Amino acid sequence: MNHEAHEAHESLRAFLAFAIVVFFVVPSSGQTFRARVDTVQVTVTVTDANGRLITGLAKDDFEILEDGVPQSISVFTNERVPVSLGVLIDASDSMRGQRIADARAAVDQFLTGLLERGDEAFVAAFNHQPRLVAPWTRPPSALEGELGRVLPSGGTALYDSLVASAGYFGRRLHPRSALVVVSDGVDTASDWTLHRTREVLQRADPLVYAIAVDSAAAPISRRVSVEALREITATSGGYTEVVKGTADLGPATARIADELNKQYTLGYVPARPPDGSWRSIRVRVKSGGYFTRARRGYYAER
Repeated sequence: MNHEAHEAHESLRAFLAFAIVVFFVVPSSGQTFRARVDTVQVTVTVTDANGRLITGLAKDDFEILEDGVPQSISVFTNERVPVSLGVLIDASDSMRGQRIADARAAVDQFLTGLLERGDEAFVAAFNHQPRLVAPWTRPPSALEGELGRVLPSGGTALYDSLVASAGYFGRRLHPRSALVVVSDGVDTASDWTLHRTREVLQRADPLVYAIAVDSAAAPISRRVSVEALREITATSGGYTEVVKGTADLGPATARIADELNKQYTLGYVPARPPDGSWRSIRVRVKSGGYFTRARRGYYAER
């Protein structure tokens, strides 16, 4: 084993040891508990000017700043680590017919062919209210066909459903987490606001990926709010992709899976003790020409 491979292997071992400290499961109850640690974990995506995913970087290539102050990177791996992933599908009336069929096929492809056995996933759907279709399950392939029980109807409560999904991440198994949401309409039925929804997701800490089905044939009053989705996803380190029809959902979810497979995991111990405040995070690659995406901050919970 060469020096670079040995260093990557040791970094992965250190990260997995950290993960075991943070999350442990009591088999008799099935509950997941969190231990008190001060390490802040950051999942980072690196791309070049053409949007191509960049792999193979080392710890010394990165710099992390918290509130503008450089931090010492204590945890690093450039290998894929398991992910806890939630899938949230719009099942309002506008998703009837071929649209829900395309969504089912894309989700099944995602869960059975693009994730790994060590990952876990849940599936949720929403119309005017959220619904958990299947709880955290491992391996994700065991969830194939779960959306077949979902029949589209009713309005669209996107923000309420995002908040409900955020609550599931408190019981996840893996530190690295992501939420993929698919919607084809504007929110018409939520009690939660966009601002509050974004805050709840920031506290739950998943990467949020949104696929907005924005058909030009739909009335303007019912077209999906792409800017609202981007406001939610950008602060988390994910992104929003706009597709013209549900037939494009398969390739869109494949691109998300490819990104999840090529990310970096970094961690650092802040100098300041937790005080409940919001703290900004900025991750940079020291050499020029590369771009990074990561969560923009966190709440330093007491």
